[in-house]
Amino acid sequence: MSNPSRSRGGPRGGYHGGPRGGAGEFSGGRGSGTRGGYGGGSRGGVPGDLIFRGPASVDQRLATLDHLVSSFKKLAFNPERPHRPGFGTLGRPITLRTNFFPIKLSKGPIYDYHVEITPSTDIKRIRARLFDLLEQSNQRDWAEFVSSISHDGSQRLVSKKKLPQPLDVQVQYYEEGEAGPNARSKTYTFAIIHTADLDIGQLTKYLSGNIESRDYDVQPLVSAVNLVLQTHAARTGVRVGKNRYFFPSQERFELALGIEGVKGFFTSARPAYNELMVNVGVCMTAFYKPGNLADAIMAFQRSSDGAMLQRFSQKLKVTTTHLGYKQKKPIKKIMPTSARRTFFPCEEYNGRISVEEYFKKKYPHITLRHADDLPVVDISGPNSKFSIFVPAELCEIEPGQPFRGRLNEKETSNMIRFACNKPKINADAIIEGGLPTLGFTPETLGSPMSNFGIAVGNDMAVVPARELSPPRINYEAGGKPPNVNNGSWNILDVKFHNGGAIKSWWVFVVREKDGRDVFSDADDPILTDLWRGFGEKCRKSGMSLGSRPVVLTQSLVPRVEDPSRQQALDSIHQKIKESISKRGKPSFILVLLSRRDNFIYPGIKRICDVELGVHTIHMLTDKVVGKDANKQDQYFSNVALKLNTKLGGINHVLDSDSLKWLTKAKTMIVGMDVTHPGPGSIEGTPSIAAVVASVDSSFVQFPASLRCQETKKEMITDLTSMMIERLRFYAEKNKTLPDRIFVYRDGVSEGQFDTVLEEELPKILEAFKRVPQKSYRPLLTIIICGKRHHAKFWPTDSQFADRNGNTLPGTVVDRGITSVFDFDFYLQAHAGLQGHVKATHYTVVYDENRLGADELQQGTHAASYLYVRATKAVSLVPAAYYADLACERGRCYLNDFLSTDDKVSSSVISGKGRGKGVGKADKEEEKIRVFEEAKKAWGEGVHPDLRATMFYI
Repeated sequence: MSNPSRSRGGPRGGYHGGPRGGAGEFSGGRGSGTRGGYGGGSRGGVPGDLIFRGPASVDQRLATLDHLVSSFKKLAFNPERPHRPGFGTLGRPITLRTNFFPIKLSKGPIYDYHVEITPSTDIKRIRARLFDLLEQSNQRDWAEFVSSISHDGSQRLVSKKKLPQPLDVQVQYYEEGEAGPNARSKTYTFAIIHTADLDIGQLTKYLSGNIESRDYDVQPLVSAVNLVLQTHAARTGVRVGKNRYFFPSQERFELALGIEGVKGFFTSARPAYNELMVNVGVCMTAFYKPGNLADAIMAFQRSSDGAMLQRFSQKLKVTTTHLGYKQKKPIKKIMPTSARRTFFPCEEYNGRISVEEYFKKKYPHITLRHADDLPVVDISGPNSKFSIFVPAELCEIEPGQPFRGRLNEKETSNMIRFACNKPKINADAIIEGGLPTLGFTPETLGSPMSNFGIAVGNDMAVVPARELSPPRINYEAGGKPPNVNNGSWNILDVKFHNGGAIKSWWVFVVREKDGRDVFSDADDPILTDLWRGFGEKCRKSGMSLGSRPVVLTQSLVPRVEDPSRQQALDSIHQKIKESISKRGKPSFILVLLSRRDNFIYPGIKRICDVELGVHTIHMLTDKVVGKDANKQDQYFSNVALKLNTKLGGINHVLDSDSLKWLTKAKTMIVGMDVTHPGPGSIEGTPSIAAVVASVDSSFVQFPASLRCQETKKEMITDLTSMMIERLRFYAEKNKTLPDRIFVYRDGVSEGQFDTVLEEELPKILEAFKRVPQKSYRPLLTIIICGKRHHAKFWPTDSQFADRNGNTLPGTVVDRGITSVFDFDFYLQAHAGLQGHVKATHYTVVYDENRLGADELQQGTHAASYLYVRATKAVSLVPAAYYADLACERGRCYLNDFLSTDDKVSSSVISGKGRGKGVGKADKEEEKIRVFEEAKKAWGEGVHPDLRATMFYI
C-alpha cells in the first residue's frame, strides 16, 4: 500500500458509507465506521480483561504542570503560535495510559555533521548502498567512530564522539551481491563536515517549560535522537515512509494476488513536559509477496486480466543474478511480447537480435523455460534512452518491498479488517513485540543507542484526562430532544428541525446490459415501491414533497464495447439534458445504480454538478431492493439526511448553551483542506483545494469554494479569492460580515505549521481587505486538525471504557504528552465502533480571539455533534470534515486523470511509453501538458446554480 502524503491517495468516498481511505498505512484500526452512519449503540459494560494493566498513578513528572501555565503569564501575548492559555477543567477527571515511553539521555552534546558525497549521485539506492559501505570502511581515522554514529542514509550524520576535522572517507562502490570491489569499481569520497554541537542541557530547559527557552528550536536535537533510536530498526527491518518499520518476523496475511498485509511499528521521539518521549505504535502496510516474477505473472494470467498485472508491477523492484552478481532494479514496464518475439539492436552480435537468442549466446548456461509464453520486462532506468530487456523468469521479487500502488475497495476493506484490533491487543503488541523488535528493551539494547548513552523506559506514560459531556440535540421545534448515548442517538419518528422543499424530482435508473437489471422497466412495481418508500421517508422527516417523480431510464452500452464508459456517460448526459429542456430542472435527481463503478458514479457527479447544475443523490439498488423493512428504512433515513442538507434544510441543531461560545459574537467557521492525486494518477494531475464556511447561526450549512491547483502542493494557492467568495456569501445571507472567523485547517503536518502562517495567513488577511466593506478586519483564529498521528489511549479502569476497551466519546487529553508551550489537545468526540479508536490532535497556530482551553475543547466537542450526514458525533470537527468531502467531490471532476491504474495505463493517456526513453525535460513538459488538460476539464468548476448549497454532501 502506498505511503500517502496525505497524498491522501485513492478515492476516500464513493457511495453511502464508502471507505474513506485509499492507499495508506493503517494504524491498528481507526475505529472504523465512526464518521458516518445512523443511530444507536449502547454503552454496555466492559470486562476487566479488556483493560490493559489496570489502575495506575499519573506520572510524577506532571506534578508541577500548573506552575508551568502560571509562568506563561509572564510571556507577552502573540497571536502567532500562541502559548497555552491554561489547561481544561470541564468534564469528569479520568486517568489513561498512552503509547509514549520516556527516553533517558546522557549528559554531553551530540555532534551534528553534514555529509557530501563526491561524485554526487541522486539515485537513492546507490546513496543507501554507499552509506552501508561507509559503515564497513576500515579507514584509520574513521573506523574507531563507526559504533558511535547514526545517519539518515542521505546527508546527515550524528555522533556521540567528536570526529576529526576535516574528515574525508573514501569508499569503493560495489553491489551488495558482489564479493568486493574490482578494478572497475568507482571510488566515492564522503566529506563529513561538522555543523553544530547539540546541547542536551538546552533541551532539558525547554522540556521543563523554562520561558526563556520558548523560542529554542528543539527539532535538530529531537531528530538527532530519532536517528539514533531508529538505527537498529533501519538495519533489521524495512522502512516505509518516515518513521514506520516492518520486519520479516512480523504478522502478515494475504491481501490480494501477489500482495500481503504486514504488521509493523511506528516510532518517533517527541518532546513533552519534563521528558523527551518516544511514541511507539502498531501500523500496517501492503508488501509484495517475494518469489519468482514468472510465477507471479502466471498466477495473474490464471485469475485476472492484464490491467491488474500492470497495477501489480507499478514501482516493483526485481533482483537479477545473470550478470554474475545480485542486481536490484525497478521494473519500468512489463512488455506485451515474449523473449522470442522481442528484438533489439545489438552491436556485440552484429545487428537486430531477439532477447531469447541474446541470452543463448551471452549466457549459454541459462536455459529459458518460458521463452515464448511469458513476457520480458524492461529494467532500464527512468531516463534511459534504451530499453534493457530481461526474461521474467530471471527476475526475483525480493522480500521487504512495499506495494506503492493503490489498493482497491475490497483490498482496503481487508486491510482495515486485519488492522482492527481491540486496544488491549495493540498494547500487548507494542510492549511484547514493538519495544524488543525496535531494540528498546534492556535485553535488545545495542549500538549505537548504548554508545550514545540513550535508553528507553518500558512502561507507558500515564496521563490525566477528562470526559466532556455531550451537547443536547434538538430536532423540530417543540419536539422532545433525543437521548445521546455513547456519542450517538436515534431519530425514529422525529422531524427535521427545518425541512427542505422538493418542488419536483426525478428517478433516473441506470441500466447495465449485463443481465443484472433489477427493474424490468419504468413501471416495474419494485421500482415504484422504492421511490414511494423514499418519498414517504422524506415527507415524514419534514420535507415538503409536492408531486410524484418523473421516472427516466437509460440503458448503457456494454462495458466490453465501452471500457472507458465514455459512450455510457454521453448517453446519460444527453438524456438528462433533454429532460431538463422539456421539463425544467428538478430539485434533485435520485440516481439508481445496480453496481459500484469507477466511471459512472463520478461521471454523473461531474455532469450534474459542473455542466448542468442539478443536485443528485445516488442509491445502490442492492442496498434497498429485497431488504427487510427496517434495513430499507434505515438506508432511506441516511439518504434523507443528505438530501435535506443539499436542499438547504437543517436536520438538527444544538442547544443554545452549547453554541454560546460561537453566538456571543457574529462568527463564521471555516474548514480548509487539500487532497492530492494518489498512486496510479497521471503525473501532473492537479491537487484539489476546498474552503467551506458556515452561513447560518446554527452552524449547519457550509457551502464550498473548490479549486484545482499545482500538483502535490499542500498550501492553498487561491485562498484569497476563495475566502472572498465565502465572506460575500455570508454577507448576502446575513446582511453583515462576521466579527470573528475560526478556521479549522485539515491535512497539514506539524512541520508545515509555520508554512501556514507564512503562506496562508497573509492570503486570508488580504481577503479581509478586499471585501466590499471599508476597514473590515475580523478577529481570526486558525486551528490545525491532525489525524495522521500515532498517539493512542488506554483506559486504566473499566469505568472509563466502552465494551471494547476503548476510551469513551468526549475524552480530551491536554496534559502529559502535548506540547510544552503550544496550545494543543487531543479530542476523541466519537465512539470507536471497531478497532482502536483514535483522537484528533488540534493545535492552535494563530489566535486573535484569545480562546480559553475549556471554551475551545468543549466547543469543538459540541460542534462534532453537528455533522449533517449522521446521528452521531464524528471524529473530526465538521467544518474540516466538509472541506475533506468537498475535495473528494472535486476528484470526480478530474476522474479521467486520477488512479488510472485500474482503468487505462497512464502511458496510454499521456501518449508516452512503448519502451522508448523519456528524458527529464520531456517528463516535465508532459506534466505541464497534463496539468493544463486537467484545468481545461475542470472548467469553471461547480455550476453557479449549486454554489450556494452543500452540493458535495
